[in-house]
Amino acid sequence: MFDERLTIITERLVLRPFHLDDTAQVKVAIKAGAHPTTLPPGAPGHPSGIGRWLAHGVHELWRSGQGIHLAMQAHDGIVGSISLFRAQWAAGIAEVGYGVHPAHRRRGYATEAVRGLCDRLLGESVLRRIELRANSDNTASLRVAEKGGFVREGLLRGGGFEDDGPHDLVVFGRLRGDDRTAAEGRRLEGERLVLRPFVRRDAFDVVEAVRDDPEMRRWLTWTAGYTLEQAIEWCTRLSHPAGPGDGGSFAIEPRGGGRLAGAIGVQREDHERGDAEVGYWIAPWARRRGYAAEAVRMLTAHLLRSGFQRVHLLVATGNHASRAVARRAGFVEEGILRQALPVPDGRADAVLFGVLKGEIS
Repeated sequence: MFDERLTIITERLVLRPFHLDDTAQVKVAIKAGAHPTTLPPGAPGHPSGIGRWLAHGVHELWRSGQGIHLAMQAHDGIVGSISLFRAQWAAGIAEVGYGVHPAHRRRGYATEAVRGLCDRLLGESVLRRIELRANSDNTASLRVAEKGGFVREGLLRGGGFEDDGPHDLVVFGRLRGDDRTAAEGRRLEGERLVLRPFVRRDAFDVVEAVRDDPEMRRWLTWTAGYTLEQAIEWCTRLSHPAGPGDGGSFAIEPRGGGRLAGAIGVQREDHERGDAEVGYWIAPWARRRGYAAEAVRMLTAHLLRSGFQRVHLLVATGNHASRAVARRAGFVEEGILRQALPVPDGRADAVLFGVLKGEIS
């Protein structure tokens, strides 16, 4: 069984059992009509039932040995709930479900709660598999599952039923070790940043970065019409090296955790000549913090330690922000390559920047 005092602390949330002190907040949710999406199944629809539910009803799932209901508490109070249910202890399997108060949606609370709960219970070897099911037309819940590290496994046709009739259900699963195995092998840590392999949950941030930023669409040819499906394919397969070597791309992430800050990768490597080319982009929400220059220095130093004698960058002459990043990273401007870079509206002249072994560390 789960510990009846199970408490999980994430960056912004505390996931903990409901108790009688929650009476006032539960009453507000019920009076606002938000209880079906904020509180666990079985919550009362009238304030008169709150006391008995908090004392007994909300804990029945735990007493039965089949799961547990937890409040999702932020700094300003309960913003939702998350539950594990249908636990099969012999098989090490359970299902997760959640709800967020309508006033607190679009803040990433559901993803943070799902990931925090699954990281804890799968990491402690309490469970080996956690399943999540979502209506196929519920885009928000599908996104939470993907960003929570779950893998889409199949479709249950007509597997769900709501007031408007039957719904198809998408089945997601997350196994112990998912999202970690690849990262353990290719990871660079700096003063403020971690460079790690891309994982499925990064796809939503990649799409959002492209959608919200005219600068990326100005300089990067792949951004035109970019879709979530393409981002998932990139994050789970194309960004990873096809074989041995230093190729492939890294996700740039703040060292303390948090949202994807960008990408950096080895675009070309010539081991015979000892030369490699790197490229990068930074998401609009992570700019003006020095992340790009730090990431470039980290990857360049790694390549030079790995045996390369030279690393270079190509930056469009009109991309003044990226030219400044190259200089801050310790690269030397070496010349202009005419029409060397494809850009969305044709080809652009490129500034060649280079750094040699021993010039940075």
